[in-house]
Amino acid sequence: AGKSHLSNPLHIGMLSFPTIFSSSLIQHELVANYSHLFWVQGSQPDLLPYLLLAHTDVVPASESDGWDAPPFSAKEIDGFIYGRGTIDDKSSVMGILQALEYLLLKGYAPRRGFYISLGHDEEVMGYMGAVNIASVLKQRGVQLLFVLDEGFAVFDGLISGLEGPAALIGTSEKGFATVKLSVSMIPGHSSMPPSETSIGILAAAVKRLEDNPMPRLFGYGPERGTFEHLAHKFSVPVRFIMSNLWLFSPLIGWVLERKPDTNAFVRTTTAVTMFNAGVKENVIASLAEAYVNLRIHPAQSLQEVMDLIQSTVGDQRVKIELIDGSDPLPVSSADEKSFGFQIIKKTVLEIFSTVTVAPGICVGNTDSRHYKDLTSDIYRFIPIWFKPGDTQRFVFVFLTMVFVTVI
Repeated sequence: AGKSHLSNPLHIGMLSFPTIFSSSLIQHELVANYSHLFWVQGSQPDLLPYLLLAHTDVVPASESDGWDAPPFSAKEIDGFIYGRGTIDDKSSVMGILQALEYLLLKGYAPRRGFYISLGHDEEVMGYMGAVNIASVLKQRGVQLLFVLDEGFAVFDGLISGLEGPAALIGTSEKGFATVKLSVSMIPGHSSMPPSETSIGILAAAVKRLEDNPMPRLFGYGPERGTFEHLAHKFSVPVRFIMSNLWLFSPLIGWVLERKPDTNAFVRTTTAVTMFNAGVKENVIASLAEAYVNLRIHPAQSLQEVMDLIQSTVGDQRVKIELIDGSDPLPVSSADEKSFGFQIIKKTVLEIFSTVTVAPGICVGNTDSRHYKDLTSDIYRFIPIWFKPGDTQRFVFVFLTMVFVTVI
């Protein structure tokens, strides 16, 4: 009450992009109160549409976090806009809408229709925004040629030994699992302890998980294509090694697993993130709980990971529960016949003519996974140019940036 209508994001959007909201080619609707779905009508309705994805929400920020400008000020400094979400993912939001506004003003009318989806809760799994938008499209019988969401970018000087910049297009993303381990025993007093306690049993189980990581799977997922596409941009002997993965995959996998940041590239990772037990220093805990977060390699399934956890723990006293999880997304096509990958590649090369384009795997999750039933091809790329130092400006770590730093 009493606030200007400019505080309403929809009204702001209508003022900033008036042609989009007035064009007869475009249908706009709100989904779940805050997410936006646009349909841009094509002149040939028999052509399968595609979908451009982005999200408007951001993670929290405070001015005490070391910002060069207040995190929600969108202050311009030396030609750059500083603010929470400028990279993740307002650059995509504004890029898509500004490009469409410009094209419409120029009389643009596409042959192939397409959708634009702007979710509002991607940072908290997208269960309200993207899930509901996908449901709307599914109810309407929509099938998509491909989906393009946030993900990799253009990396310049970030891959050690690579000659020139590289644009990586994510063709898959890791799955995930949150697993709870718990041990329940009769409580007791510390003056008369049993030979094993709930904490000791659980600690031993957690230690076995840490001492026995998931199997090394380098070469069995889309990371193989990344190496093959980039091999010719390296000098000898790295070029020779990367061009002969049929022989050197075990060696490269062994090298990559030596460091935590590159280890995530070759296997399903296991991270114990929470451990809770005990209420008083002289009372033996009746319940001990630990939470384990896993990021699942595309060559594995969620069920395979759960089976490995069960066999590694190897103790029936430890209860193992899957709290949440999903399989890795299928690997999208990236060959010469792949329309989605090739049109993104062609566009990237037209804008960034000096780059080498390669597929890659994203270790983080995006809203795109909620659209997997609507298409077989999902790609992850944002047209941003990153140089050394830029990656410290945001939280999400692009693993492939560093995968050759140890070679």
